[in-house]
Amino acid sequence: MDLSIIIVNYRTPQLVIDCISSICQHNRYTQLEVFVIDNASGDNSEGLIRATHPSVHWIQMNYNSGFARANNTGIKQAKADIVLLLNSDTLDYHNAIENCYLKFSKSEYVGCGVQLLNKDGSPQISGNFVMRGGLNYLLSLPYLGSFIRWLGYTFQVKKPNIPNTQEEVEVDWINGAFLMIKKQAIEKAGLMDEDFFLYAEEAEWCSRLKKIGKLCIYGQFNVIHLQGETANQTFGSSGKGYYNLYDRKGLQIMLSNFVRIRKQFGIWWFLIQLLIYSISVPVFFILSFFDHLFHLRNPFTEYSRGLSLLKNISILWTFTPRIITNKPYFYKVL
Repeated sequence: MDLSIIIVNYRTPQLVIDCISSICQHNRYTQLEVFVIDNASGDNSEGLIRATHPSVHWIQMNYNSGFARANNTGIKQAKADIVLLLNSDTLDYHNAIENCYLKFSKSEYVGCGVQLLNKDGSPQISGNFVMRGGLNYLLSLPYLGSFIRWLGYTFQVKKPNIPNTQEEVEVDWINGAFLMIKKQAIEKAGLMDEDFFLYAEEAEWCSRLKKIGKLCIYGQFNVIHLQGETANQTFGSSGKGYYNLYDRKGLQIMLSNFVRIRKQFGIWWFLIQLLIYSISVPVFFILSFFDHLFHLRNPFTEYSRGLSLLKNISILWTFTPRIITNKPYFYKVL
């Protein structure tokens, strides 16, 4: 067996079917095994997926275990020396998986990704660089994030990610939608941290993998990533990326990000960022009021979003004592 592919399913059988079909259609030489880890979907996912792809290895979790725990279960069962963590909402139309495997297996890298594309072919962020203290998480804050981004451009601070590349680029961490890892590196760095339910787990994992060896993005290979499809269905949310901080999905994003900050950068960076997030609430109310007033709109238009942001950050504060202790805990708010 050359490559073990692990796909986590939660009530998205058609996405999984389309994903596996796109792989099988183009793969020619690589011996694959595909694991589908089902997070207690409670629907007919298994029947639908097996009817189309009877060769898949089905692993049933008895609860919604999230991304890290489900993938860890698959990694433990994988027979190949290289594993690929692949989102169910990806499509491999250009044989990127096989081409990536063939190049990666002969390389010095311990982990790699490919260029992710939106459905229309436009690029998504696939590879990232670590910013001190995880300060890139401040960019998603309303108003304050825009100001921080302006400061970064003004002082020519290195970008925290690679928005688009067609070349091989070394990075600090890789988007978890497509993450190919050598098992010998996993044996040294450990499995994914099971404190995480969803989001930020791949960033924390890559910080440990990078101590073992180098990580890269093969920009010459690409897959379609229907970004946010699975998570939006799970949380009843909308939008792509990580800028919606106002609903349950936004709360999970914030919580996971802060767990990563504590684990990777320490208590003081955790507290500094928590303070800035807290300050962002009154800033939001004040600036949104004057922004809409200046543009002759109802100045209270954004207040419901402001209250949602306040609620999520308040909940984040309730987790603070537990996060600071850094003791094992499953940070799940679904």
